[in-house]
Amino acid sequence: MDEAKLNDFMGKLVSDMGAAALLANVILGEELGLYRAMADSQPITPEALASKTGCNARLLREWLSAHAAAGYMEHLDGQFRLPEEQALALAIEDSPVYVAGGAVVIAALFHDKDKLVAAMRGNGALAWGDHHPCMFSGTERFFRPGYRAHLVAEWLPALEGVVDKLEAGAKVADVGCGHGASTVIMAQAFPASSFVGFDYHAPSISTATQRAQEGGVEDRATFVKGTAKDYPGNDYDLICYFDCLHDMGDPVGAARHAYQSLKPDGTVLLVEPYANDQLDDNITPLGRLFYAASTFICTPNSLSQEVGLGLGAQAGEKRLHDVFTEAGFTHFRRATQTPFNLILEARK
Repeated sequence: MDEAKLNDFMGKLVSDMGAAALLANVILGEELGLYRAMADSQPITPEALASKTGCNARLLREWLSAHAAAGYMEHLDGQFRLPEEQALALAIEDSPVYVAGGAVVIAALFHDKDKLVAAMRGNGALAWGDHHPCMFSGTERFFRPGYRAHLVAEWLPALEGVVDKLEAGAKVADVGCGHGASTVIMAQAFPASSFVGFDYHAPSISTATQRAQEGGVEDRATFVKGTAKDYPGNDYDLICYFDCLHDMGDPVGAARHAYQSLKPDGTVLLVEPYANDQLDDNITPLGRLFYAASTFICTPNSLSQEVGLGLGAQAGEKRLHDVFTEAGFTHFRRATQTPFNLILEARK
């Protein structure tokens, strides 16, 4: 045994355990409004923060100290400060890098641990709708900032001729729409077009309908319960899959249905988690996050459905290309990318 390797691993393990424990504190701070109370980046004592938030001062001191030890906050003479860079990620929900709400997804993994134990010892299946409710709200809040920042400004313009169609008046399907964040954003940007979101999870459809009303786009964004292989229509200009195709049991069947549902000159916008094609090239902090989440969410959901292909969240561009080629598409390319996403275009 190499004692140096053992010590290095123990150091890494302790670091990861600390990160997991701190993330629980992040979830706590987000729910209690602690980050929002510190969003002005001014130094504050635990007692003053307690007065602002109605929380226990002694527990706040411990919570603040954990953040200081992790480098999430600054500490000087008994006062704590949330720097503006951290505030963008933890306190300001309209920020393109806001992630605190999405940390709730991680809470769902722990809530669902016993369900994953059963899946591991059984057929591997855990359907999306069987997760803890915080999974659904956390997923919306995790992805929405990125959609706000990139979808209209970068992703749609990267597709050939799509923005012109949307401005003139196009028909768009958002498949696997969840709570409808992507659908509402597109509908707000392109008032001449009509949008319909499809999802097989009925509670998500109800929430998405409410989001359209709140966003003032209920006249052009509607939401209907349906699967990726049976939604109606054969004249779509654009069909979108936002971070969902890899979760499906039969992604080839879904892509084949999209092929049949598009106009001859229609386009598929496929947004997927960033991944290289080989495991060894995904051994990164981002790959660690996506593989770990995929173990609990994406792959079990796929295994719960017919075919159960189990692409997983790190499928990579080549496997996705093969899915669309098998479905009949002849044009497939990477339109653009972010550090977190692959943005892919498919056409007949």
